[in-house]
Amino acid sequence: MTAPVFLVDSLADVRAGATLTVDGPEGRHAVSVRRLRVGEEVVLTDGRGAGAHGTVAGVEGKDRLTVAVAELRTEEPPNPTITVVQALPKGDRGELAVETMTETGVDAIVPWPAARCVTQWKGERAAKALGKWRATAREAGKQSRRLTFPEVADPLTTKQVAALLADADFAAVLHEEGSSPLATAELPATGRLVLVVGPEGGVSPEELATFAEAGAKPYRLGTTVLRTSTAGTAATALLLGRTGRWS
Repeated sequence: MTAPVFLVDSLADVRAGATLTVDGPEGRHAVSVRRLRVGEEVVLTDGRGAGAHGTVAGVEGKDRLTVAVAELRTEEPPNPTITVVQALPKGDRGELAVETMTETGVDAIVPWPAARCVTQWKGERAAKALGKWRATAREAGKQSRRLTFPEVADPLTTKQVAALLADADFAAVLHEEGSSPLATAELPATGRLVLVVGPEGGVSPEELATFAEAGAKPYRLGTTVLRTSTAGTAATALLLGRTGRWS
């Protein structure tokens, strides 16, 4: 079984042989939930590509863990990167989408209040929902043993999404009526790949036209129609395989 991962603020000045303390919510999870004991292996990460591999050197109370660092590792920045613009799903399906895309390997997630979204983020609800998405990405990043967690951006309007697509090296809208399969799309070897996942009601004709002007063609995933909460995960997996990042 691989070592569990815990999040720390920074590993910038840490060296092999150092001792680090994990406390607060992360320490509580390690001590009281995972019940880690002296000698067990752990990984500490800042979520920005750095990882400290070591063993538990001491446990204090219910929320304090001391880790002896044996080795520092750094992940290379992903290339090409994969960004998914995710329309807001109903209920907790947004968190499901964030969780599975993070576990799969997406690099960035952009919430999008599309015209046909049943759910709309406004006021305090927007801040709370965005906080849940970001917390979900952190927890899924730890669960999947990632050292680089995906960024969950602030929500973008359709106009802002179009600007993001125009700046991408490859831009696509996942749509069941797309004439070409994403599996055969010509992909760049490097740069930024951006996918748009529409809501339950689909991407509106006006949004499709706006995105087309920005250079994003509609592509289909396969012969079945996926939910908005699963389409981004399937597309991310497809692109990770095709670009060689899963090889």
